Amino acid sequence: MFEETARYYDRIYAFKDYAAEAGRLADIVRERIGDRRGSLLDVACGTGRHLEYLAESFEVEGIDLSETLLALARERLPGVPLHRGDMRSFRCPRRFDAITCLFSAIGYMTVLDDLIGALGTMAGHLASEGVLIVEPWITPDEWRSNTVHALLVDEPELKIARVSTSPPAVDGRLSRVDVHHLIGTPEGTSYVVERHELALYTIDEMTSAFETCGLDVDYDPEGLTGRGLYVAQKGKR
Repeated sequence: MFEETARYYDRIYAFKDYAAEAGRLADIVRERIGDRRGSLLDVACGTGRHLEYLAESFEVEGIDLSETLLALARERLPGVPLHRGDMRSFRCPRRFDAITCLFSAIGYMTVLDDLIGALGTMAGHLASEGVLIVEPWITPDEWRSNTVHALLVDEPELKIARVSTSPPAVDGRLSRVDVHHLIGTPEGTSYVVERHELALYTIDEMTSAFETCGLDVDYDPEGLTGRGLYVAQKGKR
């Protein structure tokens, strides 16, 4: 998905404070499993920026659907096991003390069966009393259609103007974000358009999906970036 812009991913999202987010995640995991060096799997790990910092506290692995993003992650994280797989159906030979799924990647599960399938697959890879941390996409009430946003990457040999627009949600439940990239390098200029489709789930729907998968779940409305955070665990209540 979106392979044409994958190589520029880290430049586009250079504004994210991965170190601070990873530090907060480590604190949440320690609160749940204790102060020990446990194992952690990052689902939809992208280029491995969170894993780069989480590796300071945990034995880490990652999984992503994009081979291009994984190639970048392997350059960043030599020796870290990184797997290609779909969050709905991946299989790892071990279970983990903690699993993360961040930056609203869960929103790409656009129907409820896929959402439950992904959460169930992650839950199935948790160790006893393991913790699952999911950063959601926004809720239906928070979606604002007919808006426009812009971002500029201005480096000596790379210029990217990214403009995103948001048409009205489909049936109030499926958000669409059209992202236009004008990319300039010394070799020339290209133009790439992506359409991102993410489901707008209510907090009750998300909570119910976790519970369907046998997890006790708490919701933090602020989370890492203002989008909220679900923290779920096996067998604590």
